[in-house]
Amino acid sequence: MEEKLMSKKKPTYPINDKLDTYLKECNRKIKIPVFYDDLLRFSGSIVVYDSNDEDTLWVRVYYEEHERVEIESSLKKVYTILHSDGNEDAIEFLNIDAIDYCTFGNSKPFRIKVRNILNDNYTYIYVKKADASRIYGLELEHMFSPNRINFLVYKNTLIEEHIAGIPGDVFIKDFLPDLSDQAKSQIAKEFVKFNERCQMRLLGDMRSYNYVIIPIHDFDHVEYKIRAIDFDQQCYEGKLKVYQPQFFKENFDMVAIVMSKLQPSSIEQYKKEERSILAKRVLTSRSRYETLVECMCEDRISTEENLKELREHLYNFTLDLQFRRSQSMGEVLKTAMDFVRRNYENVNMKRLLDGD
Repeated sequence: MEEKLMSKKKPTYPINDKLDTYLKECNRKIKIPVFYDDLLRFSGSIVVYDSNDEDTLWVRVYYEEHERVEIESSLKKVYTILHSDGNEDAIEFLNIDAIDYCTFGNSKPFRIKVRNILNDNYTYIYVKKADASRIYGLELEHMFSPNRINFLVYKNTLIEEHIAGIPGDVFIKDFLPDLSDQAKSQIAKEFVKFNERCQMRLLGDMRSYNYVIIPIHDFDHVEYKIRAIDFDQQCYEGKLKVYQPQFFKENFDMVAIVMSKLQPSSIEQYKKEERSILAKRVLTSRSRYETLVECMCEDRISTEENLKELREHLYNFTLDLQFRRSQSMGEVLKTAMDFVRRNYENVNMKRLLDGD
């Protein structure tokens, strides 16, 4: 019988004073002209279907005329704040094509389609209710993943940029079966690294619809990268498996590719590579990372039951007693990062310095 990894919906955690100060110092906290609650005042909606006439779980919302003009003007200003530090020269060339709302998931986001009327290029921004654990997840993604991420926070509202790519569930269904053997081997390597990265930084719930696949065309082949797009489950759940994408049924096809295309020695090699890269990123982002983790250590972003369960799982996984001494999810994360960094410094660097 399949193990149920997640059962309860995660609550929203408020931003405490210390995290608020951190966001201000990092230029993440900027005053914006529209709030999440403003967008909830829509007067009607219709279901959004994809190109195959399947329900996307998004609805397109509409507003009374007197509110629509104000909301669309404010959203254009938010777009310029996010992408051009508030320069409003281009506002007259922007149009809000659609405002979509998703009731599926924890964050219940609004997706805003912003189009440049001069050339029809468009992108999306997301407006969500601010949640401390999600903000920690976004910041850790910015520091520790191969990607940088742009977002803003003001009071109870979170603004995020769009992360482009093929949704993982769509890729697995429509693209994965037709890949060449070489491409399958490459995507298998990336999934191993993605799995390791999520586990080490405690980013949970990476089911296939919570990450995207990004094809990158090199001169003689296509590389595939995997990038998380949902950060709600940062350091919340108690089960270690929640932080390991390989254990979600939605990813079983990816796991099958890994098992068929990679030797155990190669899998271990790619895990070590990812841990080494993560350790280097901890060292290069030390000041910002230490400030963020200090906020996390004093914050409450999970339940006591989840904390006890996770630290026990991690102790059994690493035999590091420091996990059992952790008093918050922030301390658990700090211990995990210290474990990665210590092993990297003690093994890799010592070997290089000694010339072994």
